[in-house]
Amino acid sequence: MKKAYLGIDIGSISTKGVIIDEKNKILASEYLWTEGNPIAAVKQLLKKLEVQFKKKTYQIVSVGTTGSARKLVGAMVGASVVKNEITAHAIGTTSLYPDVRTILEIGGQDSKIILVEDGIVVDYAMNTLCAAGTGSFLSSQAKRLGVEVEDFGKIALTSKNPTNIAARCTVFAESDLVHKAQIGHQKEDIIAGLCKAVVTNYLNNVGKGKKILPPIVFQGGVSKNIGVTKAFEEATGQDVLVDQNSHLMGALGVAILAKKSKEENVFSFDITDMEFKTIGIECQKCANHCEIICVYRDKKMIDSWGNRCENGAIPIKNS
Repeated sequence: MKKAYLGIDIGSISTKGVIIDEKNKILASEYLWTEGNPIAAVKQLLKKLEVQFKKKTYQIVSVGTTGSARKLVGAMVGASVVKNEITAHAIGTTSLYPDVRTILEIGGQDSKIILVEDGIVVDYAMNTLCAAGTGSFLSSQAKRLGVEVEDFGKIALTSKNPTNIAARCTVFAESDLVHKAQIGHQKEDIIAGLCKAVVTNYLNNVGKGKKILPPIVFQGGVSKNIGVTKAFEEATGQDVLVDQNSHLMGALGVAILAKKSKEENVFSFDITDMEFKTIGIECQKCANHCEIICVYRDKKMIDSWGNRCENGAIPIKNS
């Protein structure tokens, strides 16, 4: 049987998964909403991947996880590799674009920039404090305008005169958008202005002080918005590449890292039938009062974390 590798990128808004072969070719992929429940989202993700996956030809021998819930999901699936998003996105992108110098990434609730030289990350920055300039921001504005967020990009491209929207803060952007609509600005101009504002916000915050050099690759869910891509090209004066799998780069990267780890542990899709539960407890054994997260599979604890000293360590019983 041929070997395959699973990568899962679980964020607060979306959950992504890919299965690759030895040559990093994607055999199966899926993208869905996390909806505040990473355990349920991963179970649904695995069920969808299983349908696409050729189990008679391939066997998954290693799993990697990344994203905000990477530890929890890593415990669920028995991951060989649990990595941060910067590393995962960089590995995924350089596997497809080895000459990339700048990676722009905008997700549902955060954004990041990664600078690369000779395939190695030399600098990065993240913005997780403000939703302005992220996918959730665009989604909420689309709802306010009565437009599907998937149509934002093509509508933006029809604008001849983008509206100037103040997008340094979500609250200001929303009030400014309402004001501009009330005084008669066209919907397509407002939408183009929002795309432009997202880029301005990104470059003034995440990209502040960073030298953005080509080749530039744009990824994350917002990269599917061609209006934002065009705004990035106008702002940087450079071509901006968007891969067909731009929304899956983190999952692809961590699948590659799982393959490179050489740590093999046969994965079974049967975990979708198991019951997983997390319980938070406050350790009282020292002044730290650490909040320790315990993960249970079918009522048996399989992992725990959160302790800052040995007093809070909880031994895992293998029997």
